Amino acid sequence: MQLIDPSHPIYKPLWVRILIVAVCFGWAAVETLGSQPFWAMLSGALGAYSAWMLLLNFKPQPPAAATSDASAQDDAAEDDEPPSEDKK
Repeated sequence: MQLIDPSHPIYKPLWVRILIVAVCFGWAAVETLGSQPFWAMLSGALGAYSAWMLLLNFKPQPPAAATSDASAQDDAAEDDEPPSEDKK
C-alpha cells in the first residue's frame, strides 16, 4: 500500500518535498521536547517514510498529456492554414 503518490504533480518542485519532510521531523522534535514519545515516534516515522518516498525514491515522470496536446495543437494549426498558390 502506497500512502504517498510520488507521481502527483504537487510533489514535482523540490522545495515542496523538502518542506513536507522538514515539517514531519520538526513536529517530531516538538513532541519529543514536550515529553510525548508516542506522537514523536509517529511523526518521526511519517518523516522517515516521506523522506524515503519524496527524496530518495523520487523519479519525476514526464507529462505525457502535455506532449500529446502539443502535437495535437500543431496538427490543428497546419489544418487551419489556407492552401498555397503553388498547389492549384
